[in-house]
Amino acid sequence: MSAIARSFTRSAFRNPSIQLRRGGHAEGYNQPTGYLFGEKPLPAGTKRVKEDWESLFFYGFMGSMVFGAAVIYYKPDTNVHTWAYREAKARMEARGEPVEYKKQE
Repeated sequence: MSAIARSFTRSAFRNPSIQLRRGGHAEGYNQPTGYLFGEKPLPAGTKRVKEDWESLFFYGFMGSMVFGAAVIYYKPDTNVHTWAYREAKARMEARGEPVEYKKQE
């Protein structure tokens, strides 16, 4: 028997007394309260107090979205069709051929 086969036969997968049993019997979820995000509505005339992480999350998320949009908008054109067009245009100009076709009647 090889060393690998022996290691599998001695592992915790084969010996049920060594296996860890992680079966918790705690309540699995919070009971629904009917309030959005579990927050009760505020009395009239009071403002909601933000938690510390909310502003950081909002500005960080929106800032990264704006940055990502700018990166996508200004990324270089790496399309093979654009490259082929530019290459063909440069070669035609080098040979002295007209690059633009005239409309025939």
